[in-house]
Amino acid sequence: MTIAREFLPLDGLGRRRLKVAFVGTHGVGKTTLCYELAAQLKRLDLSVELVKEVARRCPLPINEQTTPDAQAWILHTQMAEELAAAASYEVVICDRSVLDNYAYLVARIGRRPEMDALVRSWIPTYNFLFKVPVLDAPSFDGTRAVSRSFQMEIEENIDELVETFGVGVLRLDPMDREGWIPSVIQTLGMPLRPPQIDMFSASAASH
Repeated sequence: MTIAREFLPLDGLGRRRLKVAFVGTHGVGKTTLCYELAAQLKRLDLSVELVKEVARRCPLPINEQTTPDAQAWILHTQMAEELAAAASYEVVICDRSVLDNYAYLVARIGRRPEMDALVRSWIPTYNFLFKVPVLDAPSFDGTRAVSRSFQMEIEENIDELVETFGVGVLRLDPMDREGWIPSVIQTLGMPLRPPQIDMFSASAASH
């Protein structure tokens, strides 16, 4: 067992598993952070899987034109993919969570009791939620909405849901983009570098 693996919490089945999600409105760099974190944790000899943003594969309207059916598809697909990833990998990194996906439905038709219950019950399955701040307006990538006002509406909805549900989120410092991944790794209790690199460095320094 690697040293890093010992930091992984036990799940309900006695397995060492960790699930984290980057949450926030669109256009803030969540996907990039997911890949950066995955690369770092793989260097620690952990098996890692990404749950990519499922909204991009939704066959129904999204963004400002989203519908209850579209959001139900997105939420349930997200949950299914998280379950599948956790069954086979030690670390699951999610590009969004059910919380910020729900914020898009709230923007379109408001909150729904049945969705409130679903989201509330799923939130505890994440070990950590990292909130990514808004630094710039979204750029067009073929899928993402580019309206600055819509971007900020979703941001406000997410913050309201965090407060309403009493969700513990760790907010990344908007003034220190370069420090986001090191901060995340330290929060997870993981070493910033593979232990063997430190060992070789110490050995080299002694000769």
